[in-house]
Amino acid sequence: MNHPPDNKSLPPGAPSAPPAGKPAQASADSNPETSPGPPRSINFLLDVPLELTVEVGRRSMTMSELIDLMPGTIVELNRPAGEQLDILVNGKLIARGEAVVIGEHYGVRILEIIGDDAFSGAIQTGGAGGGV
Repeated sequence: MNHPPDNKSLPPGAPSAPPAGKPAQASADSNPETSPGPPRSINFLLDVPLELTVEVGRRSMTMSELIDLMPGTIVELNRPAGEQLDILVNGKLIARGEAVVIGEHYGVRILEIIGDDAFSGAIQTGGAGGGV
């Protein structure tokens, strides 16, 4: 035999259970897209530090090859000369570019944005904070 829930045991302010036989309805504020109030902004994320890495190439080697490395050793990488470099943010490929020299430092010129359309569009239009 089904008994209706006892709403007397609920804490103050808790929503009461629906009457027997009626489905529960979600409250208006349970869905952030339909909740009243100002829209949420992602501006608080703009100061989160991220690690940008430019990858020239890779090479797998055995432990004995690694032990044999010494100053002056040249290690051939898997990427052909002149091919675009991978640009990663926190390990995720986001762009490709080419190496440039800026004074006494290396830099990278972005040539291609990789990723989903929303992310690519935000970067290409300078949506989240401009250039590198």
